Amino acid sequence: MHIRQIKRAGGIIYVIIFVFFAGCGYRPNATFAQAATGSSVSVQIVISAVNPQNTVLIKDAVSKAVIENFRTRLTNSADAATKLRVKLQSVSYYPIQYNTNGYIISYRMRTVLLITMLHNGKSKKYTEQGIYDFSIEPNAIISNQLRITAIKNSAAKAIRAFVAQISAIGARKDKK
Repeated sequence: MHIRQIKRAGGIIYVIIFVFFAGCGYRPNATFAQAATGSSVSVQIVISAVNPQNTVLIKDAVSKAVIENFRTRLTNSADAATKLRVKLQSVSYYPIQYNTNGYIISYRMRTVLLITMLHNGKSKKYTEQGIYDFSIEPNAIISNQLRITAIKNSAAKAIRAFVAQISAIGARKDKK
């Protein structure tokens, strides 16, 4: 075979694969989430009187996760098709792994969010949790930066769990 024939055969294979995947009806998760929420979302973070520092930390993480996972734009409350009200229920961490000397070397951060979704005049509450595991040096103290990173990542995972539920609702609407 000549190089031209190999390139042509490779191109044909790519076209066949593309047609197969395009024809199978695959749609990304965000498509179904948009079907349930609409084209614009507003996010309101309720500042916790008990835990204000951690609430401020999750604000950016939640906004970023909404944009990435819903593939929609954030807007003000008056113009939004869907309004999300996010309240930090709890933030906790606990050891999950010890070394041979008994020192903690790995922790698990757990963030629980109460998310109230208002769409088309209907309100529904969801409680979602996000878990993030992180390592530290034996006999070390958790640094503030590591704690902040762990809270942001666990909050983002909680939002992804919420998106999965909303996508399931959107998929059901899509089938009707």
